[in-house]
Order: sequence, then structure tokens, then C-alpha cells
Amino acid sequence: MFAGMATAQTPEAKLKEMNIELFKPSAPMANYVRAVRTGNLIYLSGHGPTRADGTNITGKVGRDLTTEQGYDAAKQTGIALLSTLKAEIGDLSKVKRIVKVLGMVNCTDNFTEQPKVINGFSDLMVAVFGDKGKHARSAVGMNALPSNIAVEIEIIVELE
Repeated sequence: MFAGMATAQTPEAKLKEMNIELFKPSAPMANYVRAVRTGNLIYLSGHGPTRADGTNITGKVGRDLTTEQGYDAAKQTGIALLSTLKAEIGDLSKVKRIVKVLGMVNCTDNFTEQPKVINGFSDLMVAVFGDKGKHARSAVGMNALPSNIAVEIEIIVELE
């Protein structure tokens, strides 16, 4: 290799460099599947901020959690989504683009920093996939989310 030339890192190598470990996704909570593939698109169902041990980050942002804690919950949700995505496709290098993101924040009525919270997810995707991680996005507030999770995110991913 020539001096000064950088090698392209795989998404898995970037995750390892960030000390992020993916985990085996749990079964869905109800009568649905975690992912559906059609053509070169994969639609991932809404995921919450599930940790490897199966516990979730819960609470309402603006009351129980700060914006920064919400950001961390969105990042954890990204880790959960990547865990499911890897389980579905085997190799994250197959990702051509994170296309669309719907980020839902369990928050108080007067909380208005939903985009700052969902940045926890978006920043992770760009760190892992570079420009392929940049996506169209909605970040909205919700009165409640299942099991009082702090954040729920669903994504559409284009595969090579």
C-alpha cells in the first residue's frame, strides 16, 4: 500500500472501532416481522432503544430524560436496528444507502427538540456508513410509545 492511502473500512470495522457490538435481535413483540425485503429495499419495523441484555431505555424526554439522554436512546435504537439489519442481510457492506428514517420521540407536550434527539441515530448512521448513511428523515414527538420506550425508529435501506 502507498503511504498516505487510506483503506475503506467496512461498516463492521467502524462499529468495532467505536466499541459498538451488535447483538442477536429478540423476537417481535406481536404479530409482525422485524424486516421485509422487496427488491433491493429492506423495510425495518419500528425499533426501540433495546440493549443487548433485552432491557430498554424508557421514559418521556422533557420530563424523565434530557435531550442528551434522548440522543443516547436514539443512538441505542440505531444499534438495535443495525443488529436486526445485520441478522437479515449478513454483511452491512451490502448497504447501498440508508434511504428514509421515521424517528418518534416519547416526549412532553411542550418539548420541541425532537430533531436533536433523533440526531443520535443519524450521527451513528453517518459514522458507520459515511455518505451512504445520510438519509431523508422525519423527527416527531409522540404522546406515548409502546412499553414507555423513549424513542422508536423505523428505516428503509437500499441494498447493493
